[in-house]
Amino acid sequence: MAGGRGGPMRVGAGLGALLCALHVQAACQDTTVTQELLKEGFHRDLLVKVELGEDAGGCAVAAQLRLPPGIYVDPYELATLQQNNLTKAVLFPDVIDVEAPEYLARDLLLLLFLEPDAHCSRCFRAAVPVHARYHRPAEGTWEALVVLENPEVLLCCCHSHLTAECWEPAEVDTPCPSDTSSPCQWHSAKHRPVYEELMLRVPVGLREHSSLVCALTLLTMGLCSGLILAAACKYGHFSL
Repeated sequence: MAGGRGGPMRVGAGLGALLCALHVQAACQDTTVTQELLKEGFHRDLLVKVELGEDAGGCAVAAQLRLPPGIYVDPYELATLQQNNLTKAVLFPDVIDVEAPEYLARDLLLLLFLEPDAHCSRCFRAAVPVHARYHRPAEGTWEALVVLENPEVLLCCCHSHLTAECWEPAEVDTPCPSDTSSPCQWHSAKHRPVYEELMLRVPVGLREHSSLVCALTLLTMGLCSGLILAAACKYGHFSL
């Protein structure tokens, strides 16, 4: 008899836990994140938009992005934008080689602070210029794909309380931009991406054209050198 009564009790407890988990999951999935690449070519603008599932008044909202080697943020350009209050971000590492090709570069970590959207109380957005790196020539294709993973949504609240089921402490080295002197903790959101990933298509050369490109380059260099030498001999004044 005891075993018979324990079975329904365990089923009821399990059903309750399942309904609770589904309720929490539904509430946490209301936070959405979208990223878009604006403009064309090697120099683009990366736009990040976040819609929170709960009110985060007084909280700092940021997106943490991991940029693959095929794309980078120019730290000098970023510093100029921040001086003019056009964007606010932290780049790790803060010193990078902007001339390095994709196969000699490494991942970057960008913490982009988002601004409130005037048309939506729970919406935040920000844009930052990004640049594609040159890739190795490929075989049979004119383009390389750079995959941008979805950013991590972060909140830093010194005066508000977040739903514990939807937010968990995050390890972020950047202090919270707040007007209070008390320490604040960044939290990471369990969010739902609008798209699984974002792809940037970068034009590349064809490996089978390498011989032709080398020959044309040497011919052009020889022709230009000859023209410079001829002009120097004709118009130059040489003292013996």
